[in-house]
Amino acid sequence: MRCAILGLVGGVAWLQAQAVLPGANAQIACALGAALAALGCFAAARVAWRPALATVLLRAGLAAIAGALAGFAWAAFIAQGILSTELAKPDEGSDFEIVGTVDSLPSRQDGSIRFNFAVESPSPVPPRIVLSWYAGTRAGSGAPPPELLPGERWRLKVRLQRPHGNANPYGFDYELWLLEQGIRATGYVRAEGRSERLSGFVPTAHNAVERTRYAIREHINAALPEARYASVIAALAMGDQRGISQQDWQVFSRTGISHLVSISGLHITMIAGLAAWLVGWLWRKSFFVPEWQLPLLLPSARLAAIAGFLAAWAYVALAGFGVPAQRTLYMLAVVALAVWLDRLSAVSHVLALAAGVVVILDPWAVMWPGFWLSFGAVAAILYATVGRMALAGDAAAVALASAPRDLSPAAIPAAAASPGSWRNAAWLAGTRENLRLAAVTQLAVTVGLVPLTMLLFSQVSIISPVANAIAIPVVSLLVTPLALAGSVLPDPLAGPLLQCSHWMLEMLLDLLQRLSAQPLAVWTAPTPSWPVFAFALAGTAWMLAPRGWPLRWLGLACWLPLLSAQPDCPPPGVVRAIAFDVGQGMGILIETSRHRLLYDTGPAYSPETNGGNRVILPYLRARGINSLEGMVVTHSDTDHSGGALAILREIRTGWVLSSLPDGHPIAAAAPQHAHCVAGQAWEWDGIRFEMLHPTAASYRDHSLKPNARGCTLRITANTGSMLLPADIEAPQEAALVAAMPEKLRAGVLLVPHHGSGTSSTPAFLAAVQPQQGIFQLGYRNRYHHPRADVLQRYVEIGAGIWRTDELGAISIEIGGVPQLSAYRRQHARYWHGR
Repeated sequence: MRCAILGLVGGVAWLQAQAVLPGANAQIACALGAALAALGCFAAARVAWRPALATVLLRAGLAAIAGALAGFAWAAFIAQGILSTELAKPDEGSDFEIVGTVDSLPSRQDGSIRFNFAVESPSPVPPRIVLSWYAGTRAGSGAPPPELLPGERWRLKVRLQRPHGNANPYGFDYELWLLEQGIRATGYVRAEGRSERLSGFVPTAHNAVERTRYAIREHINAALPEARYASVIAALAMGDQRGISQQDWQVFSRTGISHLVSISGLHITMIAGLAAWLVGWLWRKSFFVPEWQLPLLLPSARLAAIAGFLAAWAYVALAGFGVPAQRTLYMLAVVALAVWLDRLSAVSHVLALAAGVVVILDPWAVMWPGFWLSFGAVAAILYATVGRMALAGDAAAVALASAPRDLSPAAIPAAAASPGSWRNAAWLAGTRENLRLAAVTQLAVTVGLVPLTMLLFSQVSIISPVANAIAIPVVSLLVTPLALAGSVLPDPLAGPLLQCSHWMLEMLLDLLQRLSAQPLAVWTAPTPSWPVFAFALAGTAWMLAPRGWPLRWLGLACWLPLLSAQPDCPPPGVVRAIAFDVGQGMGILIETSRHRLLYDTGPAYSPETNGGNRVILPYLRARGINSLEGMVVTHSDTDHSGGALAILREIRTGWVLSSLPDGHPIAAAAPQHAHCVAGQAWEWDGIRFEMLHPTAASYRDHSLKPNARGCTLRITANTGSMLLPADIEAPQEAALVAAMPEKLRAGVLLVPHHGSGTSSTPAFLAAVQPQQGIFQLGYRNRYHHPRADVLQRYVEIGAGIWRTDELGAISIEIGGVPQLSAYRRQHARYWHGR
């Protein structure tokens, strides 16, 4: 069974790496192949092969093949069903009048509200969509959107588009996330047309759960007005993490406690365990009515298993049945079923079966770190403890067995005088063993997950063992129970409980902030290759081997390639760059063999999020890059400068060149700031950088727009060059053509102003003569960039068209003839653009 389930997980993961979804014939062929392999596995069990090892290997191989083919076919079938409800391409940008219900907990931000909507009216609109309702012109009359409650039925006029997200190396795949949620369109509520509430509540189980979650959130906010960590309390009580700030998430990440700040597997398991223990204890006591003799009717272990599962189900419902919480629920369901059927023969069988259930119910679970971390942590604990650690009850039995048994007449009075001495000894022995088990468990998780954490996040928290040793008991045993009790109790009782919970959480997080501020709190390195990861994983297994295993400390040597790796870099004389897919904005990382420069930092998406912390920083961390020699912020528009402050806080940066005024926050935050001025030049590793614009005189002309002072940079490597002209417009292009036409020639051109009609004049293009044109712009952006006539100019001169909204991030290498590649082409997936 275990081999079949491992094959099943592998087959599902194999499907998620496909660029095109296989058709019905391929799915049927895989299903038939799985059936044949399964029959072969059963047949092999009935043949007396010699040697016996051959039979075992043959059956294991056939089972794995059957599982892989079945998993591939099943995942393809489920994906095909969800994608069949997609919004038709011609319907993008069209308006629809729809009727449906608010299907999720609404989220308010900056005068807008975002929510899932379950469509009821028959139309070409997918059955589940995400909508934003904006204040101002998009909501009409400048009024804020109305207060929406889960379960309400509305008639709305909406404009929709197909799911689309930024596509960057090591970035979050928003399109995959929407697919997993069953959401096949996004859009916004239109000002024109009717927006009418038709019903205050549509009674369904899902709506009841969401309305309950809404009531709990409002209850917590009312009890903790203006409290610093009220959003964290809400996350612990009902799973809504959207109010937690990026700064707090950074502290959680650096201290390794992110898994605690949610309705996580640890908390769900804790609640299930407490419920199972309480029900089992009361059942064994027959609810203190001995005449009932309830354990004779049903063993207490079975009832406790059911009680634990039901408690976990209720807690997961509070989390809105989020996918990570569902995974834990499935695992607990498998354990409860195994206990009920008395089939808890091997823990590895239970773990494998739980993984199989998860990927069958959610084939996209294998694409998220939580899946691998959850099962990896449990596997590490089992590997390090099963068969090696005595349980508390075993330790107590040993203590009782080793206690003196002198029953001579002289000893009887002494024993009667201290009847609890044996019990005390047993309790102390059990406590010591439990503490030892907790320490070994924490060590197994910390050590066992190092290779996987480096593979998934390119960093590992060094202070995580200390932080978790403090945070786990405080959050799990004190903060969370108080938050849950305060969430369901009425106001007179809820306030003190929630305030006490918040006070303890505040004390804890103040301590964790001090820990996270330490310079060596986190170890970073580039994302390892698969051979390096496998080598480190083998070393981890060696270190966690049983006592007596020879030279266990040598396993640390297998970590050296993992932890000591350095970022890769181009050879001297070659320059590499990546134009990030940041939406409607600019952001390019330029690398030589020993230096790195960031040209613009992406847009600001909201007060908390921007191109810096959502796109650029994850890329830099995954590459192991923790410093930049310089940064160029071309001008003050937020689509170019929105991520600068976030990057300056996280990445050591030598200097900043910009056209910003000296009092600008970015200039103030820079360790060294200067204006970019035509004539500035420097050389790194055989690569020449030269600033062509703006002129020094332009800073004295206060009538100029920020675009007119866009820092224009030319990069030259051997015979190839790249021109980055920011958002300069026709007058600045004309000035450059008149002043320095010989310096404009470039094989790669970052199209000025995202392809706006104010730039890319014919004279400018004739001077540059680009072979490749890179358009950094947002999908279906409101400015309608690029203009059709501007795009046609590039086509007419024979330049290659590279659009980040269609192709994702664009990688460039110049050391002669420019070489370009697109992320969506190299990492195509069947859900992209669907």
